[in-house]
Amino acid sequence: MKNRELTLRPFNDADVNLLAIWLKKDYIIKWYHDADEWLAEINQRNELYSWIHHFIVMDCKSPIGFCQYYDCYDAKDLEDWYNVTISGDTFSIDYLIGDEAYLGKGYGKEIVSLLTNTIQTVENARQIIVKPEKENHASNHVLMWNGYVYDEKLRFYSKLLK
Repeated sequence: MKNRELTLRPFNDADVNLLAIWLKKDYIIKWYHDADEWLAEINQRNELYSWIHHFIVMDCKSPIGFCQYYDCYDAKDLEDWYNVTISGDTFSIDYLIGDEAYLGKGYGKEIVSLLTNTIQTVENARQIIVKPEKENHASNHVLMWNGYVYDEKLRFYSKLLK
């Protein structure tokens, strides 16, 4: 894979309309389901959802995607697919490529790598867990490429950081 200049920059108010456009694209809404729910969360990112770290994925100066990470402990009352009892131990991620020109070219792998490295650098996390839908082959492949391992019993991917 050639060297690219992908970076994660903090999400800001000017990004809301772009994310709204991306979330309504067929290949994204298929996995994200309810664009309005995601936008309501984004619009409350400085209040109710301040514990989620939201980013725009940049290729040089062009926004190409969205991603976020969060401490699973903070989301334990909102999620039913894991059991976390310790703050700062287990994190999860979400990601999407909004610009179709970047699909199928390895950018998803780089986004997950950037997110994983960010969590490893910024947080003192033990692991990252992710549960894409089984039919989302592209996302599953991206996770495996980044060293995430699928647990058949728990039915999610995980990657130990320590």
